[in-house]
Amino acid sequence: MKAATGELNLTVITLIAIAAIIGFFWLMWPMIKDSINKQWENISTYEDK
Repeated sequence: MKAATGELNLTVITLIAIAAIIGFFWLMWPMIKDSINKQWENISTYEDK
């Protein structure tokens, strides 16, 4: 019984950690995408000159 409880706790901790990582990227993705787009535009305009 103790082993099953330990496995359940580890599973819950793992799911919470995965949810936290997904939540972090979900919130940060618009800023990351904007940064990538700005850098891409800078590269594109640099090559056109």
